[in-house]
Amino acid sequence: MRRPRLRVLARANIRRRPGGFAAVFVAVFCAALLTCALGVLFESGIRGGVPPHRYAGADVVVGAAQSLDVREDIDPPYVERALLPDAVVGELSSLPGVRAAVGDISVPLTTDDGTVFDGHGWASAALAPYRLTSGRAPAAPGEVVVTGTGSVGDRITLRHGGIGSDYTVVGIATAPTPEPSHRPASIFLSDLDAREMWPHGDAVSVVGLFADEGFDAASLAATARDELTGLDVHTYTGDARGDAEYLDAGAARNNLILLSGSFAGLAVAIAMFVVASTLSLSIQQRRREFALLRATGATPGQVHRLVGGEVLRVAGAAALVGVGPGYALAQLLRAQFAAAGVLPTDFTLAYGPLPALVGALLAVVTARIAAAVAAGRPARLDPTEALCESAVEPGSIGPVRLLSGLVVAAGGLFLSLLPAMLPGQAALAGAGSSAVLLVIAAALLGPILVSGAIRWFGGPLRRSSSPTLVLAATNSGAGARRLAAAITPLALVVAIGAVQLFGQDTVAAAADQQSRNGTTADLVVTAPSGLAPALVDAIAANPAVREANPVTRTQVLYEVGGEAPYTEPYPAQGVDPAATESTMNLDVRDGSLGQLGDGTVALSTDAAYAMGADIGDTVPLRLGDGTLVTPTVVATYSRGLAFGDVTLPASQVRAHTTTGLADMVLVSAQPGRIDDARAAITAMGGVTVSDRTEFAVAGQEQRREQAWVNVVALAVLLAYLAIAVVNTLVLATVERSREFALLQLVGSSKGQVRRMMGAESAIVVLVAAVIGSVVALPPLAGIAAAVSGRPIPSISPDVYGLILGVAAALGAGAIAIGTRTVLRRDPAAAIGTGE
Repeated sequence: MRRPRLRVLARANIRRRPGGFAAVFVAVFCAALLTCALGVLFESGIRGGVPPHRYAGADVVVGAAQSLDVREDIDPPYVERALLPDAVVGELSSLPGVRAAVGDISVPLTTDDGTVFDGHGWASAALAPYRLTSGRAPAAPGEVVVTGTGSVGDRITLRHGGIGSDYTVVGIATAPTPEPSHRPASIFLSDLDAREMWPHGDAVSVVGLFADEGFDAASLAATARDELTGLDVHTYTGDARGDAEYLDAGAARNNLILLSGSFAGLAVAIAMFVVASTLSLSIQQRRREFALLRATGATPGQVHRLVGGEVLRVAGAAALVGVGPGYALAQLLRAQFAAAGVLPTDFTLAYGPLPALVGALLAVVTARIAAAVAAGRPARLDPTEALCESAVEPGSIGPVRLLSGLVVAAGGLFLSLLPAMLPGQAALAGAGSSAVLLVIAAALLGPILVSGAIRWFGGPLRRSSSPTLVLAATNSGAGARRLAAAITPLALVVAIGAVQLFGQDTVAAAADQQSRNGTTADLVVTAPSGLAPALVDAIAANPAVREANPVTRTQVLYEVGGEAPYTEPYPAQGVDPAATESTMNLDVRDGSLGQLGDGTVALSTDAAYAMGADIGDTVPLRLGDGTLVTPTVVATYSRGLAFGDVTLPASQVRAHTTTGLADMVLVSAQPGRIDDARAAITAMGGVTVSDRTEFAVAGQEQRREQAWVNVVALAVLLAYLAIAVVNTLVLATVERSREFALLQLVGSSKGQVRRMMGAESAIVVLVAAVIGSVVALPPLAGIAAAVSGRPIPSISPDVYGLILGVAAALGAGAIAIGTRTVLRRDPAAAIGTGE
């Protein structure tokens, strides 16, 4: 058969079998949509960002490097501001082409009602530029210029680190662009007041450069970099100035790359699985057609080319249509990630043609590979054997498929058991990813698993006195391959939903338990923007307080060089070693926290294992602002999930944070004086005082908010799977029109057929729920063992019931829709159609 005739036959098959190819179209459409959306997010992790506001008037912004340069990998951002020496302002101001150089510093300020402001010295107002609309600039201590509502002459109380001072509003200023609605409004102090609050001495956050006429921003930026060759600096122009202004812009891009990359891996695997499953079912239903082709002389290559041509036509059209809505889905995901706190609300996505090209290409290639796999069996069969199989569905699977399924299942079980053998995040990630392998194994072994499950569950139905129930059980047993193609996507919904939801619940529950057991302080003191060292000293000096432990949270980077350098971020905390014993129990396993001081570090057992560090070893760490330190390990502890994997002296951590403030103070009261301590600290104003139970509840709520991003990602995946389930089940049901017609012609009523299919749908849902639950159990047990040491996951019966309910509704609803569609046809006409 020549290629032109194959193309004609492919077009004719598509027109003759619109139902089967419509199902393939929907599967590829959804795959293209999802991959395009993830591509937009990934590209935005490279080119997206936040537009500048306060630095919009400067031609060039010069700042220290805010990320670690890692060869052949993503540059991890520093979570704290890396600073420049104050002398840089003078050096840059003397460069040719520089009209002015303005340094900027920032301090967080709050009012008594909790409103947060971004405080700056008035000299930096030129960077926007802010212009006075009334009043004058602040010149003396205690004077401010506001940018929001207010009037000249107003008196306001502003707190820095919880310590309050009274100020007089002497001016109102506005910038060319409105103040960002979801960020702290700018407020300007006298330069002297700003410097007194600034915790970093003779340093500046950034330097803004204004170019002379005839000098463009790019050349001025290059000149600035050449001048500062002894410093690790970065220059920003255009929209990139927003990266210098907002630290969270760089972190957001990194989060998008990591999130979309990890999400894409699972999404693409599911997309390939769904497309392959749909194609497999569609081709299986055409086995009579392929048997006839083989019997009349078609070669295996011609069968492959025929199927490939059909799929390429359908998949190409579906991919082209699907990538357009992918951009809208990316915008929807951006909004949800912003609501979860992963992205700033003003983060702008980058829209280019590359995600559409990659999404369409990946969807088409996936479909083509799936077509080659699905066409393998009908192409390989001997013509006589093919005719036999066209009448009776084969009852077994091939040895290659059986072996592949067993190997993949063994791999999934091995990964799920890693936490029992190895500690650390690698084992936890392996346990979580094992679900994908187990689902693939279930798909490969589907006919065997379904046959066994139906023999088990179908026994009572076959012994029933109801003919419809007996027929349902018999049909299910005879059509194991068809039923496996329908059950597997439904089992995937149960498995993926359970692993994603209960996996994060298990981690959160373990963190909550560690926090409750490890926080031994009587009181926890917090403030909207942190607590100043002077306030910590005042709390510690109160007669009702026994000890006060200032805790500062940050992130450090563990850096490994060599031929394959890499970095690993770890959550870290700074504590006062002298006050830790009475306020915090980290469950020390080796060494002593009493030895914690300058040049030393305590590590969680997971971090110590991952770093290969023992007591007395030194580890290379980059603090929050990128400063490299090599402290000696003096202790290891088990409660790293709640308190961070790295513990350093509070003074060291605080010196390398943006604000120089503590995040909280853990207070142990004198015996019998908890209420006195609470009243005295509350009377200081500007702080919130909680007991350890209230603090634990607040931490639990925060972890739930952070987990929202996983829920969003899961919702998208489950929506895609739901479409795939309905698509597959409707296809599987509609293609049984001859069977339904025969039942009606021999005397069955439409009601009996519907009841038979209702019983079959119950079998489908039950078997899918069992397989999905069994597949989810090893990963969940592995995750639980990794975070708590016990293989008992945290499972909510209500949420599990909801997952099963959704799966049942999808399965039963899709089969009912397909059944009703088929029963509308005249049985005498339907009996004469193809299979």
